[in-house]
Amino acid sequence: MRFRKIHGAGNDFVLLSDLEPGSDRDWPKEAERLCARRTGVGADGLVISSLISKTPAVLEAACFNADGSIATMCGNALRCTAWAAHRDHGFREMSLRMAGVMHEAIVKDGSVWVTAEVGAIHPRRVQTIINGKPTWFDSAHTGTEHIVAIVDDVDAIDTVMVGRLVRHHADLAPLGTNVNFVQTGGSQTLKIRTYERGVEAETLSCGSGAVAAVVIATMRGLVAPRTVTVHNRAGEPLTVRPHSNRPQRTQWVGGPVTNTFEGVLA
Repeated sequence: MRFRKIHGAGNDFVLLSDLEPGSDRDWPKEAERLCARRTGVGADGLVISSLISKTPAVLEAACFNADGSIATMCGNALRCTAWAAHRDHGFREMSLRMAGVMHEAIVKDGSVWVTAEVGAIHPRRVQTIINGKPTWFDSAHTGTEHIVAIVDDVDAIDTVMVGRLVRHHADLAPLGTNVNFVQTGGSQTLKIRTYERGVEAETLSCGSGAVAAVVIATMRGLVAPRTVTVHNRAGEPLTVRPHSNRPQRTQWVGGPVTNTFEGVLA
């Protein structure tokens, strides 16, 4: 099987495109093997896409985290899938189904945009001590579980240590959560660091995490409910903006996608 090593703003994946729907390989085990940084291709996740229809353009996408668990929503995986479908089939607008949820996608002017559905928001969900200071995390479901702490300086946070602690917090059992640390950066700008569940490490960017950060920052009056730039560890910002038809429950997240290399799996 041919594969792409591809990343969305630094969030990297092994992508297998145009597989037959229902391919019966042990994908969780394949994800662990292929995503291993030293012995595999190396990636945050494995993405499997299948072409369902060309007119209209519809694809099924599945994302398996590096530990083999399945992601119910991964904005950057969807963006990479859309980029590949544009490259392979010429689609500029398409629908992508992940974990039973339909997402819109647009490839335009060098950026790839996908939609994320915003669910339950819970202020002051859990609290922990960060650098000696009690810190609250709000939660926002953006297709998957996220909690967000607004902090003074994201670079002063031990993201891995605090992320692991909060990711397994008893109040968030049994699923746990992705953990985001967010700093305001002026008008309509945020800075973010994310510890991702399933990767069990800090990633260079997270699409659904960027949406969660904007949702919580908007709730707290730190940004206005319009276009927000979210700066990540990769130095390739993502942009989040409300969907024009349903601004209260759907956000667009967009940014660059880079096809790093291609190869054949042994």
